[in-house]
Amino acid sequence: MNRREFLKAALLSSFSFPLINQHSWAFSNGKDDPNGQKLVVVLLRGGVDGLNVVVPYGDNRYRQIRPTIALSRSNGLLDLDGYWGMHPALAALNPLWSAGSLAFVHSCGSPDKTRSHFDAQNYIESGVPGQKSVSTGWMNRLVSQLPSKQSPLRAISLGPVLPKICAGPANVATIQKEARGGGGGRGFNKRNRFGRAGGGAGGDNVNQVFSDMYGDLEGDLGKAFAEGKAARSKVNSIMAEAASEAASDNSMTREQTLANRGALTPKASPEFGKQLATLMTKDPSIQVAFVDFGGWDTHVREGAEKGQLATHLTPLANGLSDLARGLGPMYKNTTIMVMSEFGRTARENGTGGTDHGHGNVMWLLGGGVSGGKVFGRWGGLADKDLNEARDLPTTTDYRSVASHILGEQLGLSQTQLASVFPGFQSRSNPFIQA
Repeated sequence: MNRREFLKAALLSSFSFPLINQHSWAFSNGKDDPNGQKLVVVLLRGGVDGLNVVVPYGDNRYRQIRPTIALSRSNGLLDLDGYWGMHPALAALNPLWSAGSLAFVHSCGSPDKTRSHFDAQNYIESGVPGQKSVSTGWMNRLVSQLPSKQSPLRAISLGPVLPKICAGPANVATIQKEARGGGGGRGFNKRNRFGRAGGGAGGDNVNQVFSDMYGDLEGDLGKAFAEGKAARSKVNSIMAEAASEAASDNSMTREQTLANRGALTPKASPEFGKQLATLMTKDPSIQVAFVDFGGWDTHVREGAEKGQLATHLTPLANGLSDLARGLGPMYKNTTIMVMSEFGRTARENGTGGTDHGHGNVMWLLGGGVSGGKVFGRWGGLADKDLNEARDLPTTTDYRSVASHILGEQLGLSQTQLASVFPGFQSRSNPFIQA
């Protein structure tokens, strides 16, 4: 890290800004007007069970291999097309499906065979599956391909650290928010990481130290300081009040906790959609943002219509619905991608859960989405059609979906797409209806 990068990181990461009540996210095109194309990306860490998100209830094999966690129409499963159904916890998204701005791509994901959370997350964030040496993320490379409008909030990642997907030479503002432990009361926490508000060692004093050191400098360092300070000021003015709340789940195993990589669960961040919509509509110059959520590693007590999975899906769906509604007219120019590092086993295990799998389901929302459809090359749930006779195969590479969106919605050329996803040859029409 050079001095310029260090300075920006210090300004945008070290100060715990009063910000939003979640771990946030979003992308957009480089246009600096309210009608500019926007791209929002949500990563569900831990491997969400796509077979119980978008359910092939028309396949009798589904109920046979999931005797206790299978969902059914009689218990609230939302019918999509007579074969596919949507988890009832996603009811808030049903109007978007009916309006044609919600679609799914099943058996989608990374082509790499790993079932390691850490490797799979690295590959889906780097955009180069199977190559551990890649240090940059595909969202950062995307930012480098977008027209620059010199906005201090051109790209944002809301969370405690810069995630791999946003890492690289392009400037991405990492905005720290505090989480209140214990899952206790709700409300605003106005302390920052360096001490209590107004306290002797508070962030304002640290900010003054940086101002004394760099505020009057000319050239790159002075400019970097000004950009970072402007970003902080702009976020604070947009989000006048901050919320941060952490939900502790003592039932999580060490593996599940590590798989979350510090990401809060959606339950701990119920207002994320409203707050992100506020940030994007108040400052339409935002081009890229990112959010991740943890809690999807459902090895035990996953549940069917109710249970661990439903508990996370409900606030996620409500937040996405709030985001779509809060964006207003901007929603028609927004594409939202929801993905996870891998899916889960087709069969349930002996503890009422599912284990690490392979293919999954990607969610697509937005005005430019050809919605009301379940896409993907779907082979069924017979052992011969599964990957290693245990989980869904990846029949659609997630990079095909992303490349299609970046090309059609954001206007990237094939040369630019090759920079975002090096070594990958995208196809012009990757979606085949399931």
